[in-house]
Amino acid sequence: AMAPGKKITARIKRTLPVKGPQAPTLSELMRWYCLNTNTHGCRRIVVSRGRLRRFIWILLTLSAVGLILWQCAELLMNYYSASVSVTVQFQKLPFPAVTICNINPYKYSSMKDYLSELDKETKKALETFYGFSEGKSKVRRSVDEWNSTGSDFFKQIPLLKFEDFSKTAIDLRSGQKRKIEGSVFHKDSSIVNSGDSNDIIGFQLCDANNSSECALYTFSSGVNAIQEWYKLHYMNIMAQIPLETKEKLSYSADDLLLTCFFDGLSCDKRHFTRFHHPLHGNCYTFNSGENGTILSTSTGGSEYGLQVVLYIDEADYNPFLVTSTGAKIIVHDQNEYPFIEDIGTEIETAAATSIGMHFTRSRKLSKPYSDCTETGADIPVENLYNKSYSLQICLHSCFQKAMVDSCGCAQYAQPLPAGAEYCNYKKNPNWMYCYYRLHEKFVKEQLGCQQICKDACSFKEWALTTSIAQWPSTVSEDWMLRVLSWDKGQKINKKLNKTDLANLMVFYKDLNERFISENPANTLVILLSNFGGQLGLWMSCSVVCVIEIVEVFFIDSLSIVMRRQWQKAKKWWNNRKGDQSRKPPQAGDLEGQGHDNPVCIDEDLPTFNTALRLPLPQDSPLPRTPPPNYSTLRLETAFTEQLPDTLEVGRH
Repeated sequence: AMAPGKKITARIKRTLPVKGPQAPTLSELMRWYCLNTNTHGCRRIVVSRGRLRRFIWILLTLSAVGLILWQCAELLMNYYSASVSVTVQFQKLPFPAVTICNINPYKYSSMKDYLSELDKETKKALETFYGFSEGKSKVRRSVDEWNSTGSDFFKQIPLLKFEDFSKTAIDLRSGQKRKIEGSVFHKDSSIVNSGDSNDIIGFQLCDANNSSECALYTFSSGVNAIQEWYKLHYMNIMAQIPLETKEKLSYSADDLLLTCFFDGLSCDKRHFTRFHHPLHGNCYTFNSGENGTILSTSTGGSEYGLQVVLYIDEADYNPFLVTSTGAKIIVHDQNEYPFIEDIGTEIETAAATSIGMHFTRSRKLSKPYSDCTETGADIPVENLYNKSYSLQICLHSCFQKAMVDSCGCAQYAQPLPAGAEYCNYKKNPNWMYCYYRLHEKFVKEQLGCQQICKDACSFKEWALTTSIAQWPSTVSEDWMLRVLSWDKGQKINKKLNKTDLANLMVFYKDLNERFISENPANTLVILLSNFGGQLGLWMSCSVVCVIEIVEVFFIDSLSIVMRRQWQKAKKWWNNRKGDQSRKPPQAGDLEGQGHDNPVCIDEDLPTFNTALRLPLPQDSPLPRTPPPNYSTLRLETAFTEQLPDTLEVGRH
C-alpha cells in the first residue's frame, strides 16, 4: 500500500498544471510554451478559434522567424566588412629612396673578352638569315675558358629557321636542314618580321637526360628571337663571373653621375649607395637610409627635389643585349627592394625628365577582414631579398626556391638561396630546358606561388607624374656641353654629345600626405544592437525571450526525449526479467528438487507444503497446480476514505 505522504504528493501533481520539462510529451511542452511565452505570435496560434485563423497565425509566425534568420545572417556576414577612410594632412614629408641604373648593365668594351664567342655566333646568325655583315670583325680571345665553353654549347642550342611550321629547320651554324621534334611554344610579335612571313626564327631546348623531351621556342620577329637567344647565353656567361669582377665591369658612381642637387643644396656620390643588380649591373640609390639618416623635404616643387645629370655613354652599349638608350629609375621606400626590371621608369637621353610625386600610405585590415599578411612571417616562403615583405618578393623567392628544387641550381636574375649556386653550362647542362619549363608553369599559376603569396597589409606608394622637355636647348647646348665636358675631365675640343646625357628631376608636387585605412564597419555592440532590433521588430522578443527559447526548445525538449527513451529502456528490461522469472520448471529439475528435499527424510507425516514438494509419478509427469498465494486472501477495503456515516456508527 502507498504511504499517506506519497498519496498526497501524487494527488498534488495530478491537480497542478504541467510546467516546463515536467510535461510528459513534446506537444504538451509546446502548448505550455505558447501559453506562457512573451512572443505574441506563438500564443495566438494556441488560443485562436478556427482553423483558418490558426493557419494564418502559423504562417505569420514562421514568416517572422524566417525574416529574423535572414536578417541576422546578413548582419553576421557584414560584421567582417570594412569601411575605407581617407585622411589628407599637410606636413613635412620624408623623401623616398631613388634608385638609378643605366639601361646597359656593363661596359661593352670591358665585356668583349667574355662575350666574344657569343657575339661571333650572333653576327653569324644575322649574316645567315638576313645577309647582314660588318666585314671581318676583330674578336679578341684572351679568355679561352669562356670561348671553349660557349662553342660547345652553341652547337647544342643554335638558332634555327623554321619553314612554315614544318618539322624541319635550318641550322645557322651548318646551313643544313635538321629534323625537329617537340612541342612548339610560339611567342608572337609584330615588331619586325623576319623577311618571309612564313619563316619563323627560334631555338630548341631538350632535356639532357632524355633527348626525346624537347621544346621549341619560336618567334615571328627575328629581333625578339635573336635577343631572347642572346640573353639565354648571356646569363649563363655572367653566372660564372665572380661578383667582384662584375662590379668592376659595370659603371662607377663617377661614370654615371655628373651633377647632383637636393633641396637646393649640392650633393655628390657620397649621398648614393651602390648595389649590384644581376640584370642592370651597378645601380645607385639616393637617400637609401643605410647610415641611419633619411632626408626629408618641407617644400614642394621641382627646385626642392632631387636633380641629377646622368652620363649614359651610348657608344659603350652592348648592341645585342639592349636596344634602347637611357636610364631606369624607381622610387621606393628605404626598406623595400627596388624591382627595376618590373616597375622601373625609363629616362630618355637628350631630354629633361620631371617626375612629380604624390605620397600615399595604405593600411588594410588583416584576417578575418582580408587575406593579407602583416610581416610575411605566416607565408611559408623564405624571403631571399633581406627587405620588408612584399608580394613581388614572395613571388620571386617562391620561383627561385622551386628552381633550386627542380633544376638543382638558381636562376641568375634573382638572389641565391642558402647553399645554392647559379646555373651554368658546366655544372648544370640541363638548366635551360628546366628553367623554361618551370617558368611556363609559373606563368600558368601551376607552381602554387600565386596561391601562397599574399598582399602586404601596409605599404607606401608614390604616384608618379612624368613630363619630358628637350634638353639642352639649342641656344644653350654648346656652352652647357663644354662645361659638362670640363667637369667630366675631358678636353674642351672633345665635348660630350647630348645623346649621352639625361637630366632627371624627382620632387613632391605638394606635401599632402594621403592615408588610406580600413576600419571595421561593425563592432560587437552594434551587432548585438542590430540583433535586438530585428527580434523586437518581427517577434516582439528580447534577450530573456531568446534564453527562454533555448531552454524550452533545446534543454527541456532534450530532457523529455531522454526521459521517454529511458522509460522505454527500463520497461523493456523489466519485461525481459519478468519473462525469465515466469519460465516453467523442467521435469528433471522437479525430480532433483523432490529427492534432495530434506523434509521427506523426516519420519513425521507430511504437511500440505511438504506434500507439494514430493516428486510426481514416472507415468504421469503432468504439471501441478501452484499453491495459492495466501497474501491475496488478505481483505482490503474498497474505499480509500471512510464515509462520514460510518464514522458516526463507529462512535456509537
